[in-house]
Amino acid sequence: MESIGLMDFLPMLLEHPVLIITSLLTLGVILVNGWTDAPNAIATCVSTRAMRPGPAILMAAVFDLLGVLVMTSINGQVATTVFNMVDFGGNPRDALVAMCAALVAIVTWATAAWWFGIPTSESHALIAGISGAAIAVQGGIGGIDGSQWIKVIYGLVLSTVLGFGMGFLATRTTEAICHRMDRRQTDKFFGKAQIAGAASMAFMHGAQDGQKFIGVFMLGLALSRGQVVPGNVDAPLWLMILCAGVMGLGTSIGGYRIIKAVGMDMVKLEKYQGFSADIAGAGCLLISTLTGLPVSTTHTKTTAIMGVGASRNIKRVNWGVVKEMVLTWVLTFPGCGLLGFAMAKLFMWIF
Repeated sequence: MESIGLMDFLPMLLEHPVLIITSLLTLGVILVNGWTDAPNAIATCVSTRAMRPGPAILMAAVFDLLGVLVMTSINGQVATTVFNMVDFGGNPRDALVAMCAALVAIVTWATAAWWFGIPTSESHALIAGISGAAIAVQGGIGGIDGSQWIKVIYGLVLSTVLGFGMGFLATRTTEAICHRMDRRQTDKFFGKAQIAGAASMAFMHGAQDGQKFIGVFMLGLALSRGQVVPGNVDAPLWLMILCAGVMGLGTSIGGYRIIKAVGMDMVKLEKYQGFSADIAGAGCLLISTLTGLPVSTTHTKTTAIMGVGASRNIKRVNWGVVKEMVLTWVLTFPGCGLLGFAMAKLFMWIF
């Protein structure tokens, strides 16, 4: 889809009032992502006391914004994958109503998970919600592009295996390099290095999730014009800034519940281990973004932390917390998908 300038977009809001609702709902999903998903990026540096929660959240907000701007300009494949994943087809009015219903379902699911302090995947909720709504409006799975959806499966496997493996190897490598060094000196170094690692994670979170929501925003824009044609997404600069700013605002609101669950309850980390988890997670997200695979930053970061804990002793991982997280991930696809389907049917009946 071609880039649309801000001065072209504003008159479209008056021409298509439903686009106002779609845009506000999309921005609402981005805001929720900022406070429920972005805190994963800084969970380890807060848990090891390398940074206090307030400055860490502010740093995450800034680097989320930079990640959206820089990586979307360099490689927008993730946004294109999300844009082409579903086909709402048929009646443009029904398509937009279903799209709005999907966004409401995503916000509902994410907010419920945040309330219980469970780091659910906003990426998986987004994909499941719009897929469920597309099935509702099309009356079958014809609205799902299997070639794009398979990338989600690849990303799920990659973020699990690569996240865990890189976390394990990063920790072992760090220990091998530093095993004869003075522990007090290394703690000082890794305390500062962890800040850089957390900034890298926040940057890659913006790069991954920012692109997904840009793809959804462009999909809503295309639906409002009745012009959904599969292709590459050329995101305009104003949209990158808008999405990044709203995500950063969401991050600045808070997220201590998620920080506690990921960085404190699952594994007790030392500073060098927190640094290893951040570098492993950021590296995995970079590979996924450059290859156009939409992966979950939550999934990637938590599996990296599991790998770090397992590198010392498998018993160091609190598998009770892990079980709760995995159950949430497993339930997200069918749960949010069914919620998106039901909401779409309800909205189409009401409106």
